[in-house]
Amino acid sequence: MDHPSQPSVRHFDHCPWLFADEATDEQRAAQRMVQRAVGGDTGIGERCYVAASAAVFPDRLRLGDDSYIAAHAYVTGELETGSHCTLNPFTTVRGNVALGHGVRIGAHTSLLGFNHSMAPDRPVFRQPLTSRGIRVGDDVWIGSQVIVVDGVTIGDHCVIGAGAVVTRDLPAWSVAAGNPARVLRDRREVRGVEATAASDPASASASASASASASASAVSGIRPDDGRTPAGRPAPQSGPGAVAAGDPERAPRDRRAVQEATAVSAETAAGAEAADLHGMRPGGGRTPATRPAVGTGPRAATLAAFADTARDQAAGLLDRCWDGERYVDRPGAAPTVRAHCDAVEIADLLLGAVPEHLSAEEHIGRLSGLQDPKSGLVPEFGEPLPAADTDGFIGEGAALYHVLCVGYALDLLGPGLPHPVRGVRNMTARQLVARLETLPWHTGAWGAGAWVDSLATAVHWNLRHDDGGGDNGHGTPESLFGWLLTRADPWTGMWGSPSAEEGRLQVVNGYYRLTRGSFAQFGLPVPYPERVVDAVLDHARDARHFGPGRENACNVLDVAHPLWLCTQQLGRGAVGYRSGEMHDWAERQLTTVLPRWRDGLGFGFGPGAAGPGPEPGLQGTEMWLAIVWYLADLLGRSDELGYRPRGIHRPEPTRQGIAGLG
Repeated sequence: MDHPSQPSVRHFDHCPWLFADEATDEQRAAQRMVQRAVGGDTGIGERCYVAASAAVFPDRLRLGDDSYIAAHAYVTGELETGSHCTLNPFTTVRGNVALGHGVRIGAHTSLLGFNHSMAPDRPVFRQPLTSRGIRVGDDVWIGSQVIVVDGVTIGDHCVIGAGAVVTRDLPAWSVAAGNPARVLRDRREVRGVEATAASDPASASASASASASASASAVSGIRPDDGRTPAGRPAPQSGPGAVAAGDPERAPRDRRAVQEATAVSAETAAGAEAADLHGMRPGGGRTPATRPAVGTGPRAATLAAFADTARDQAAGLLDRCWDGERYVDRPGAAPTVRAHCDAVEIADLLLGAVPEHLSAEEHIGRLSGLQDPKSGLVPEFGEPLPAADTDGFIGEGAALYHVLCVGYALDLLGPGLPHPVRGVRNMTARQLVARLETLPWHTGAWGAGAWVDSLATAVHWNLRHDDGGGDNGHGTPESLFGWLLTRADPWTGMWGSPSAEEGRLQVVNGYYRLTRGSFAQFGLPVPYPERVVDAVLDHARDARHFGPGRENACNVLDVAHPLWLCTQQLGRGAVGYRSGEMHDWAERQLTTVLPRWRDGLGFGFGPGAAGPGPEPGLQGTEMWLAIVWYLADLLGRSDELGYRPRGIHRPEPTRQGIAGLG
C-alpha cells in the first residue's frame, strides 16, 4: 500500500517521468512485475516504465532505455523504439511502428501502422489486414490528438502540431500541422540563429535547439522533458494557432500559414478521412488523381527520343573530341587520360562498341601502356609519376582518379589493368587506419571520400591479381569497412561535417565517392540508409547548389546515386522510404536536364568551380548520360532509355562482397 505522502501507482501511470526519482523500492518491484507480465516477444530497456493501466498486447515489443508507456495507452502489433521515447496517456500505437531516439508522443495520439483493404468483393469485416508500417526518425515531437496513418515516414527533428492528420511523409526538420498535415516551415528557420551559425556553429546549434524547443512547445502542445509546465509560466497553447505566440512580427505571416494548412474544404477533409481508412497518401504510396502516373504521358516518349538522339549523334560528338592523335574533353582543350576513358565509356554506353578512331587492340595498348608497372599508377600526360606517401599510396592528384577511369575503361575493353596498385596492395591495416584518421573529414569531406573511392577501387583491381606476392590487398578491405562502419554518423549515415558556407555539399559529394568505391562496388549494404535519404533530400533543397541554373553534373550525380543506392535496401517504388519525394526530385531533374543536350555536342558539365565548365564535352556527356539513367531508374523507367551504365557509374556491384564480409 502506498504511503499517504508518496505518489501512488495511479499517479505514476499518468506521470511516469516522476517514477525514476520518486518511486519506493516496493513500487519498483511492482513495476518489474508489470513489465515481466507483458506478453509477446518483448524486450524492455533500462529505467523504463509501463503503466499498469495500459493495454500492452504486442506481437513484438522493443522499448529502448529511459522510455515509457503511460496510462491507458493501447499498444498492439510490432513496436520498436529507441531510447528516451514517450507514449503519453491514451496514445494508441498499432500495427508495425518504429520510433527513433528521443521521440515524444502527446496524449490521445494514434499511430496506425496497419490497415484494412476495402475491395467491393466482400464485406469490410472480411477484408484482409495490410501493413506498410510507420517510421519515425530521431528527435521528433508529435502533439496531442494527432493521427498518423499507415505507410507514413516522419523524418528526424520533426514537430507535428496538435490535432494534425499525417497522411504523407514529412521531411526532416519539418514543422507541420493541419488536416491533412502540411509543412509550415523548416524547424531550423529560427530568428537570430542563421547569423550565429555562420560565425559559431557550436553556439548556433545550442541556440537553435533552445529556440526550436520553445517553438515546438507552442506548435504541438508538448513540453520538453516531462510534460510539466515550468513554475510561474502559463501553459503553452496547444494546436496550430499557437505558432505565432510570443513573436508579434511573425504573427500575421504564421497565422496565414496555419490558416492555409487547416482551412481545408469538406472535400479535402473527406479525402483525409478516406486516407485514414485505407492508407492512400497524397503524393505518397499511390499516385494522386491530379498527377499523371509514372511512365505515362509525354515524358515516356521523351526519354526514348532523347536516348535515340544521343545514340544517333554519339559518333559525331566523339569525332569532335579526337584531335587526330588523342582525345580531348572538347575542342581547344589539352589531351587528357580521362578524356580517352570518357570516350571509351560513351561509345560502350550508346554504341556498344569502341571509339572508331582506334582499333580495340590499339585502345587497350595505349591505356595499358600508361600504367607504371612498378607502382601501378597512371600519371597525367606530360606529368611525372606522383611521389608516394610514407604508406606507399598517393594522397591527391589526377592519378587518384585514373585508378577509376583507366581501370574501368580497360575493364570495358576486356583485359583490365595489367598491374596491381602496389602501394595499396602492400599497405598494412595499421597504415590504412592511420591514413583514414588523418583525412580531412571535417574540412574537406569530398576529398576524403574521393581518396577512399580510389583506394577501394585499387583493392578491387588488386583482388584480380594473384602473382604470389604480398596478401593481394585481402587484409585492406576488412580494415577499411570496419573503420567506415564504426565512424558513420548515425544521424546522417555519412562521414564528415557540413559548413555554414557550403551546407552539406562536401559531405554528400564525399558520401557518393566513398560509397561508390566501397559499399556499392563491393555489393555491401550502407549503414543507416534512412538517415542518408533524409540528409541527401535535405541537401537537394539547398538553393546554393540546386537553384535554377546552378546544377552541375557532380552535384546532381552525388544526390541521385546515394538515393538510388539506398532504395536498393529500403524498397523501391511506392512502398519505399520517402519514395514520393525522391520521385518528385527525379522528375524535376529530368525536366531540367534533357533539354540541355546540344545537338552534335552532348552535355556540358555545368557551372561552378568543379569540373570543366558549361561547354559541352566528353566529361559532361559521360556523367549526364549516367545521371539520366539513375533519375529514370528512380522513377522505374530506365528501360525506356535502352542503355545501362557498365563502367564507373554502373549500378551493379563489380564484386559480390569480400571474404568475411560478403
